[in-house]
Amino acid sequence: MKENPLSFQLKLNPDDFLPASEEEKESLVVMRESVSFWKDGMRRLVKNKVAMASLAIIIIIMIFSFIVPAFYPYSYKTQIKGANNLAPMQYSAAEQEAIAAGEKVFPHIFGTDKMGRDYAIRVMLGSRVSLLVGLVATAIVLLIGATYGSIAAFAGGWVDLVMMRLVDIIYTIPDILLIVLLSFALEDPLEKLAALPGFAWVGIVGKNLISIFIVFALLYWVGMARMVRSQILMLKESEYVTAARALGAKSGRIIKKHLLTNCIGTLIVTTTLQIPSAIFTESFLSFLGMGVAVPMPSLGSLASEAINGINTYPYLLFIPAAVISLIILSFNLLGDGLRDAFDPKLKD
Repeated sequence: MKENPLSFQLKLNPDDFLPASEEEKESLVVMRESVSFWKDGMRRLVKNKVAMASLAIIIIIMIFSFIVPAFYPYSYKTQIKGANNLAPMQYSAAEQEAIAAGEKVFPHIFGTDKMGRDYAIRVMLGSRVSLLVGLVATAIVLLIGATYGSIAAFAGGWVDLVMMRLVDIIYTIPDILLIVLLSFALEDPLEKLAALPGFAWVGIVGKNLISIFIVFALLYWVGMARMVRSQILMLKESEYVTAARALGAKSGRIIKKHLLTNCIGTLIVTTTLQIPSAIFTESFLSFLGMGVAVPMPSLGSLASEAINGINTYPYLLFIPAAVISLIILSFNLLGDGLRDAFDPKLKD
């Protein structure tokens, strides 16, 4: 029987309706491997060579600042007689005599300052102070800013209005002026506190550095608060927040377990970018003489001490300036890499 070419009847093959084999089913599966948010972000971060190089530099600087001083043969405040203003890798006359007598003398890698103190250990301690200030100040900013911004956004209404107008007022306060005023106001109370048992560290840290921490707690959290508020405003109308409310979850638990947890990637990126800002602020204030107490060094105070001898001993200024630049640049590039890795809007 001939087939009619104009017929619309479908020609069916019974073999097409047989169940697919396991091999055929597996060949059709092209699903991407399921990965968590953190695993996916870390994969993207590792592929960013600039961010990984910056992370490696930060780790090296931390080892240089926190571990090496424990084994270094010189102290940051010990004055070596006759070793004033030595160039890098030079020895004093007494040290050269000791070497000639067969003794081993560790070289002054970065030379010495005008008071005969080894400059390498002072740069190490200065880097430690700057990093600690950056990390502690950023932790204060994160804690206060995230708490304040999340409460304002979640409460909404007049509460949000009043809290954010307070943020606008804080933006107008000059931070440098407040640090100077606090330094004078805290001088006597901190001296009395340093005399108490267990509070000797207050005298070592100094009133200026404590003033810096207080100013960070009073002023510098406002940017973090605004960022967190914008994130919470977008997330608080989500279905899982509505479900949590229906199940009777309290507001504090919703903020902590659901809202802040879901903007943790943005918090990490913002916090990482806040660290170099805090380090730069501390270095700038130390350069002006409002940093750590003498003889404890910081990178800013080292640069300030070296500015007068820039024509004669330029390395005393270039070394701490280079370390400050390297730290700030590394944290900025790492923050950019974290933003590219953990921001969902920037994913391919």
